[in-house]
Amino acid sequence: MQNDVESHVRDRYARAAETTEAALCCPVTYDPRWLAVLPKEILERDYGCGDPSKHLRAGETVLDLGSGAGKIAYIASQVVGPKGRVIGVDVNDVMLALARKHTKSVGDAIGHHNVEFKKGRIQDLALDVELLEDHLARHPVRTSEELAALDTWIAEQKRERPLVADASIDVVVSNCVLNLVRADQKPQLFREIRRVLKRGGRAVISDITSDESIPAHLAADPELWSGCISGALREDEFLRAFEAAGFHGIRILARDVTPWRVVEGIEFRSLTVEAFAGKDGPCLERKQAVVYMGPWKSVTDDDGHTLHRGERMAVCDKTFGLYTREPYASSILAIPPREDIPLAGAGPFACRGDARRDPRETKGADYVATTDAPPNGSACAPGSDCC
Repeated sequence: MQNDVESHVRDRYARAAETTEAALCCPVTYDPRWLAVLPKEILERDYGCGDPSKHLRAGETVLDLGSGAGKIAYIASQVVGPKGRVIGVDVNDVMLALARKHTKSVGDAIGHHNVEFKKGRIQDLALDVELLEDHLARHPVRTSEELAALDTWIAEQKRERPLVADASIDVVVSNCVLNLVRADQKPQLFREIRRVLKRGGRAVISDITSDESIPAHLAADPELWSGCISGALREDEFLRAFEAAGFHGIRILARDVTPWRVVEGIEFRSLTVEAFAGKDGPCLERKQAVVYMGPWKSVTDDDGHTLHRGERMAVCDKTFGLYTREPYASSILAIPPREDIPLAGAGPFACRGDARRDPRETKGADYVATTDAPPNGSACAPGSDCC
């Protein structure tokens, strides 16, 4: 069944690269500034369900999974600018040909050339499929020994010449493509996204999700699968897939109120999720503390640390660094120690989940300073009589 689904997806999207198919995914409104330079045939063959490009920044290296005709990649190339870079990955030859056809003309129009399109399967971003196809043309596999040799060659290529290298990408984006990957390969897909991201990098993924689990008879329908229905993850499972792959700071950026489609009472809608990489590493004690500002009474992060509103909580150096960056920084007051503890001299921190930090730990036990009152009004807002 899975092979039938993959063949149907491949054939349907090959046809969609040549003739517009309105039934593939849902209409999306993009910033018109970025559309002016795009050829009509790319605009007409947009099969997305969201716009992850609006969450990109200048200078970033972006990987677009399932780049198709190249619309998001070409928009991203303008957003990240000449100091940025965009890599599109797709396995469909017809879509790749359409995307590659316009790299020079679009680059000339925007004034810089920073986009390339590679052939690969998004659930295996280490394997360069064009290299594989060239190798197979020269070394066809006819025996079990030749198959074993091919396996060895593939492992070597993935190690020495990966399609996308480890920790090389600032942002991974995708627009209505993850749902097309087989269910048994989705965990590997999320791990691959995590692998290629730099520490502190992020994924911004728009995809079709469901509000209920999809029954077996719908999951077995190739037409519904290629139409972004049968392979959709349930909304909560979509977020948990990022969590299982080691992401943190996972949040919903956009969720369509109105379902795109309803099938047998199950609602299918677009969801855009952001997730961050880089919570791995040792826990070191540097006497740092954080205060959660609210509005919730308490919150728990992806490592099990519970922060209580208004209370000074003890955290390790790694967590302190995470909390001072997005998506946490706007809700966190960071309290560094009065005297810095160098990393080389920091001991292990016992992650206890919700340990409070005594102010004396941060200030130092021998801190007995006394300050004079400031001149009248100097510490208050202009015009205030609070002092």
